[in-house]
Amino acid sequence: MTDYSMNEKMILVQYAIKKYENEETVIEKLKTILSEKDIQRNINTLIGTQRVRRIGPEILQNNESHTEIPDLPDNLKPIIDQL
Repeated sequence: MTDYSMNEKMILVQYAIKKYENEETVIEKLKTILSEKDIQRNINTLIGTQRVRRIGPEILQNNESHTEIPDLPDNLKPIIDQL
């Protein structure tokens, strides 16, 4: 696993949520890149900072009305494309 900064991990999680929305699918897809603990921690942080909201028990959604999703850095684009 590559070492990513905290900010890069959050961006990866946000883009995975944008792509899939189902929490279980997001975790499954990101497991090849981040540890499950990192994924859960970032989801909880994003919910706590209101950048992501929970819609129902399994569905996550970026809270784009509250905050914008950061631009995807070039080094993360291939990772998101492969998810």
